[in-house]
Amino acid sequence: MTQQRRIISIQPGQPASDGAGVRLNRVIGGPGLERFDPFLMLDEFATDNPDDYIAGFPPHPHRGFETITYMLEGRMRHEDHLGNVGLLGSGGVQWMTAARGIIHSEMPEQESGAMRGFQLWLNLPARDKLGEAGYRDIPAADIPRLVSRTGVEVVVIAGEFDDGEQRQVGAVQRPHTQPQLFDLRLAPGSQVAPRLADGQRVMLYVYEGQLQLAAASAQTVGAGRLIRLSDEGQLQLASAQGAGVLLIAGTPLNEPIVQYGPFVMNSREEIEQALRDFRDGVLA
Repeated sequence: MTQQRRIISIQPGQPASDGAGVRLNRVIGGPGLERFDPFLMLDEFATDNPDDYIAGFPPHPHRGFETITYMLEGRMRHEDHLGNVGLLGSGGVQWMTAARGIIHSEMPEQESGAMRGFQLWLNLPARDKLGEAGYRDIPAADIPRLVSRTGVEVVVIAGEFDDGEQRQVGAVQRPHTQPQLFDLRLAPGSQVAPRLADGQRVMLYVYEGQLQLAAASAQTVGAGRLIRLSDEGQLQLASAQGAGVLLIAGTPLNEPIVQYGPFVMNSREEIEQALRDFRDGVLA
């Protein structure tokens, strides 16, 4: 019998507020970040109440990692001190490499309607933490997607999707952490078995519907839950009623993680340097 990846934990997100008061569901973040290496944080924002998002995220700094913002609905405007400007719309992705330093803002480009999406923080290896900062705006039309034989729509944001029948390279590749980031939209009665390399950390966030996993004991997981899986084995997903699922996988860096707010480095001394650089206006 083929070994399936084991379920290590199932956890809900926690209500949080960030920026100038934007209400969030913090799925990953805080103590125990090494459990999710190379991922540092996952926030979900989902509301049709403008009071929850209208204040946005005024200018703020980052150093030492990458941010990936994936918008399901709504519009967000990005500006940074490097002169980059981008409008993130429904289905689009903003991939920002903070590296040695970037100061940016993310402000809603709307005053009403739904704002829904995710922001994922991806760690950088020590060798790249003080490298060049960068920014890429990827509209929905430029993100590869496919529909599996069993009726699962797959949005391939990063990495490479492979279910043994179809393969599709994603919009972004990263050599060290090898992130796999897919939006899986399972129609009722559909199933999918993405192939993932042993040794990768694998997580599933169910953002809609109900997901069934083939594991040692089959389990159904509802929306708003993060599933953390073992690093080896196969993955088989199904949904009787339909589901929307973020599949997040990556190769651990196995390096020290020291975080202070928007700075993520490998030592306390590096954090203190980041604070001094920001104070002195030489972060980047």
